[in-house]
Amino acid sequence: MKRFTYVRAVSIDQAIESLSVHPDAKLLAGGTNLVDLMKYDVATPTTIIDINDLPLREISETADGGLRIGALVTNSDVAVHPSVARHYPLLASAILAGASAQLRNAATVAGNLMQRTRCSYFYDVLTPCNKRAPGSGCPARPGLNRNHAILGASELCVATHPSDMCVALAAIGATIIVQGPNGLRAIPLADFHRLPGDAPEKDTTLFGNEVILGIELPPVLEHHRYSYLKIRDRLSYAFAIVSAAVWLTIDDEAAISTAQIALGGVAHKPWRNTAAEALLIGRPASRVNFEQFASMLLSGAVALSENDFKIDLARRTVVRALEQAASRTPQSQSDKRIH
Repeated sequence: MKRFTYVRAVSIDQAIESLSVHPDAKLLAGGTNLVDLMKYDVATPTTIIDINDLPLREISETADGGLRIGALVTNSDVAVHPSVARHYPLLASAILAGASAQLRNAATVAGNLMQRTRCSYFYDVLTPCNKRAPGSGCPARPGLNRNHAILGASELCVATHPSDMCVALAAIGATIIVQGPNGLRAIPLADFHRLPGDAPEKDTTLFGNEVILGIELPPVLEHHRYSYLKIRDRLSYAFAIVSAAVWLTIDDEAAISTAQIALGGVAHKPWRNTAAEALLIGRPASRVNFEQFASMLLSGAVALSENDFKIDLARRTVVRALEQAASRTPQSQSDKRIH
């Protein structure tokens, strides 16, 4: 770990000013990802700005009946909050599917939004990586790529975003609230994370001197149906090979009235296709319709040398998650067996 200057911010304005003065500075909240990156010399900031004293630990109702979750609320506190458990169980389920209880107790909402990829080449400073060192190359393309992207990748990067929480937030339609020198800005979650394109070192659309204040969830109806299904190599503390977050409503005549579905483990960001979702509206919640949706959702998938299996796995995962949601039998995160 390289030496750094430590600053403990006592206000949001001070944090923003410090980021403006020190362009390579990093914000420290729970530290569950940043500290690891610093230990491996993947991240080498000269300044660390500790924001744990900022007043960003509240969960409160918004004026329109939605929910606002402060940036420093821990993942554990989000998952067990009564309003989240009752109105946004998809989010609670996704959080409980991720990491270990100890990590969830320390990890924060903002840190989860900002976590970096778990690509092994990115973590190994002895290998090239366009995300870590732009222009150095992407050895994952011809190398070990079993867990890498099948959607939205570029010639420069095939890494995937690791968050479970963000996949659920994408399906729910969350908004990220940030503040910078020019004031407040609201960023739809769909626009917050980037595809790699020709700048894979940039994970988000956040400006370097902006601070995440929290996330806002839209108001929901009581009869939403949901499921978060995560397929992984082992049942505990493993990143998703593929995951699916489903957020549905079905009317009195058994037709789908709203459908919001996001995939994880397949791209540089949580993956949604609103055009494909529109095809489900007004149609019965049947396996045939779910399979047609899954095929359209994955129509642009491109496999690498070792992950061709992920395309069919993602298709089957989406169909199973849709069936679980429609039948009101969401995937249990305490008993992870898929019945």
